[in-house]
Amino acid sequence: MNSQTRTSPSSRADVADRLAVVDALYRFAAGIDQKDADLLRSAFTDDAVSDIRPAAAKAGFEYPVLEGRETIVSALSGSLAPIDTTHSVSNPRVHLQGDQAHLDALVEAQHVPEHDHARYYLMKNRYSVDLVRHGAVWLIRCIVVDNVWRTGDPSVLTGI
Repeated sequence: MNSQTRTSPSSRADVADRLAVVDALYRFAAGIDQKDADLLRSAFTDDAVSDIRPAAAKAGFEYPVLEGRETIVSALSGSLAPIDTTHSVSNPRVHLQGDQAHLDALVEAQHVPEHDHARYYLMKNRYSVDLVRHGAVWLIRCIVVDNVWRTGDPSVLTGI
């Protein structure tokens, strides 16, 4: 292995941080999909903010800005309880600055009523996420979701 293909200790730490930042978004998505409130909770700071208003508006409904980890977990767990979801995260881009990070990613979110998988609502969303290092993990401080495209029945999101 020549010097150009070796990874220096500082770049290994950088790569580890980048993966840990993306892991916060994976915990968020898996917490929703697995209906696991503790896993979802593990993705956020106590004072986190979740803003899905841009995506909600494009789907034709209003959704408030959610403030605080427990409010976010309660609202998402409650509103998505009757819906089976799958979230696929792709194209993550991480920008590190000390103990803060910014993540941009695409997330495809499939929503189907728990008891009627013939209906669906599929969204491709852009996520803009601010994170902070908390010990060995990174936590979401603010997440904003905007929609790129969507297809299907938006009433699936309202549990109708």
